[in-house]
Amino acid sequence: QVQLVESGGGLVQAGGSLRLSCAASGWTFSNNAMGWFRQAPGKEREFVAAISWSGGRTSVADSFKGRFTISRDNAKNTVYLQMNSLKPEDTADYYCAAVVRAWASPSRRPEEYGYWGQGTLVTVSS
Repeated sequence: QVQLVESGGGLVQAGGSLRLSCAASGWTFSNNAMGWFRQAPGKEREFVAAISWSGGRTSVADSFKGRFTISRDNAKNTVYLQMNSLKPEDTADYYCAAVVRAWASPSRRPEEYGYWGQGTLVTVSS
């Protein structure tokens, strides 16, 4: 079965960096665009970044441009989110997800993602 397992979250001071990883299994990972979303307590889920099946195209929400970078390694079935210059307001659960349709473009719309990980908590202290 399809599994997405995030790791790399934790506690970091403001200004610090973290790299989140999402290990995928159960299907041909290289066929599908992947994305990262986050949800802070009391807030709606928010798109962070997405990457095409090949890794050649990325999409990053304006709020995170210049600080967050998405990448993938299809040989390792893993997608990454590099987060720099972290702020307390970046505190949230971060989720990776796979677009359902093979060969589809990276998407900012959560409804296009059919598979989700369990999330990893990022806490940024001031």
